[in-house]
Amino acid sequence: MTFQLPSEVINILQGLKKSGFDGFVVGGAVRDLLTKRQVDDWDFTTNATPVEIQKVFPGSFYDNQFGTVGIPRDGNIFEITTFRTEHGYSDKRRPDKVEWGKSLEEDLSRRDFTINAMALQTKNKKQRTKNDELEVEIIDPFGGQKDLEKKIIKAVGDPNQRFGEDALRMMRAIRLGAELGFGIEGQTLEAIKKNKDLIREISGERIRDEFLKIVGSPYPADGVKLLYSTGLLEIILPELVKGAGVPQGGHHINDVFTHCIESLRFCPSQDAWVRLATLLHDVGKPDTMMMRDGKPTFYNHEVVGARLVKVISDRLRLPREKKDFLWKMVRWHMFAYNPEMTDSAIRRFMRRVGKDDIPKMIELRVGDRKGGGSRETSWRLEELKRRIAGLMNDPLTVADLKIDGFDVMKTLNIKPGPVIGKVLNFLFEEVLEDPNKNTSEYLLSRIAVAVQSKDNQQSPD
Repeated sequence: MTFQLPSEVINILQGLKKSGFDGFVVGGAVRDLLTKRQVDDWDFTTNATPVEIQKVFPGSFYDNQFGTVGIPRDGNIFEITTFRTEHGYSDKRRPDKVEWGKSLEEDLSRRDFTINAMALQTKNKKQRTKNDELEVEIIDPFGGQKDLEKKIIKAVGDPNQRFGEDALRMMRAIRLGAELGFGIEGQTLEAIKKNKDLIREISGERIRDEFLKIVGSPYPADGVKLLYSTGLLEIILPELVKGAGVPQGGHHINDVFTHCIESLRFCPSQDAWVRLATLLHDVGKPDTMMMRDGKPTFYNHEVVGARLVKVISDRLRLPREKKDFLWKMVRWHMFAYNPEMTDSAIRRFMRRVGKDDIPKMIELRVGDRKGGGSRETSWRLEELKRRIAGLMNDPLTVADLKIDGFDVMKTLNIKPGPVIGKVLNFLFEEVLEDPNKNTSEYLLSRIAVAVQSKDNQQSPD
């Protein structure tokens, strides 16, 4: 078998071999080579100890208990780990004890899934093909290549033991399936269902990272459905699961939960955060459902949903910026349009969403429409998009005003304080109604009026 390997990878393997050690590429890199996917991470294993590795590669560093040495190369860090065995996983995440292993197979046996438990070594540094590819040997003691052919994710050895060692592996199995379009092998799937409660031992940050990879994968809806069928989703996102069985009226053909899943499936964005917002856009519906005249209604579900998004964001330890983004997308996703709307009304919508995030909101709306059984767009949506495009150069934030806080302080002869922001907001409301008023002459002339307005009762002194 031949592969075209990066020169850095070849140099590391040959450097180990020249020094009398065994060296192998392991894990996801081998899997991706075999499936002709781009390799983003190259990991290595060897029978050399960390001290011996550092002698082979001057400038490398070693500062952990797991036998991993980092080798800087052309702005990248390549990691080499000594063969090892692991014992005890009291925190369902990290081994309590790590020992150097005696063989490659022993090292591979501790890995999560068969398609990640393969290794690659070069046969001969001089054996290259005319396409500059290198002859390699694949070491595959657990049948990873067959499982790649069958397109299944299968645990190495006893799946209950693998998930007991690191409960996040349950989500990782589903994430790999969503990325590759693979199914989960029967015993592995049953073990996920059996051990689902172990996910409670995992931190919100680690769950968040795997969940975002699922949502950002080529098959996000299928991945989330698999999380649901295994029981993991009810632990991770109980607010979303609450929509299962909640009926909808009008043009909707599915219950709330299925609609959210299908909206995710049809969301055209490749941005995982936009996809997540699409998945959560109707999360407030179960708590707001009321039957009126025999039909379900969900008044203010966007308001309730935005509050729930804050709870979800805190649980998943989302950065503040992303928390605010999700809140905004869910809070304002129910935007409506009719031809009688004034330009100022559209500018207010644009201000709420933010100029840069308007295309993302449109992508959410497309997913929402198609996930509800409608066409991708409508004449109303297309007309709104045209009108938005025509207003993109209008002032949409206080920062777009032709004057700033220093002008206000100079005109009123005051020091920094809350009244400045109130004055600027008052002026911005006028400009939002009529962009032609956004001139320094006009705005300066209105500062005194802004101070005297009923919204600015506080004295500037």
